[in-house]
Amino acid sequence: MRGHLLIQKVLMQKEQPAFLISATHPMVAGRAVATESEGAQKVLRNTYLLLAMTLMVSFMTAVLAMSLNIGFLSPLLTIGVYFSLLFATTKTQNSGWGLVWIFALTGWLGFTLGPVINFYMATTAGSQLVLFALSGTATIFFGLSAIALITRKEFDFLTQFIMVGVLVGFMAAIANSFLHLSGVQLAISCMFLLLSSAMILWQTSAIIYGGETNYISATIGLYVALYNLLLVLLSLLGFMDD
Repeated sequence: MRGHLLIQKVLMQKEQPAFLISATHPMVAGRAVATESEGAQKVLRNTYLLLAMTLMVSFMTAVLAMSLNIGFLSPLLTIGVYFSLLFATTKTQNSGWGLVWIFALTGWLGFTLGPVINFYMATTAGSQLVLFALSGTATIFFGLSAIALITRKEFDFLTQFIMVGVLVGFMAAIANSFLHLSGVQLAISCMFLLLSSAMILWQTSAIIYGGETNYISATIGLYVALYNLLLVLLSLLGFMDD
């Protein structure tokens, strides 16, 4: 009799797993949410670590360009190399080669900053203007990152605004390269200030909510936003300093 009850008990237990492993089970669902949260935290940590390293590389290449007194590079050369390195980074972002290409990409962008910083250093305000631009860039980045991390608000609604804004901004910049209107240049700078700020919120939110799972891709987004922020602030401060 005991043997019969034992066999029946074992058979009943074998029927349970289908229910126990259901995703709707509170214990399993909680475990899945925790795993997803841990994955997002890992991507966030790796992104910030890689971002810090790429900024160091950019700093070194910018100092190199400044010390060599490199003049302004051809826009076609700058853009051509940028998109080539961006393509290589994107294609290899899921492998170790992605790290090689992202350092090449950010190193190149840092190198192109050298002539720009030298130009502003030669203005009336000089080093003070550059220092204000750097501190302003850092303040905006940390402030917006804190907003995204603390509020945990989703900023995916900014996607269309960023896409349309970048397209309009680039078209306006190309047109103004022929017109040379200071008022239009000021408007373009303000537009890219807003777009870069929106990009930081959007990219950070995408990492938190799992929309962005590749830290190389996330680093590119944040780095480009920082790069544009610095250029915009230099432009605005230089405009105010005439």
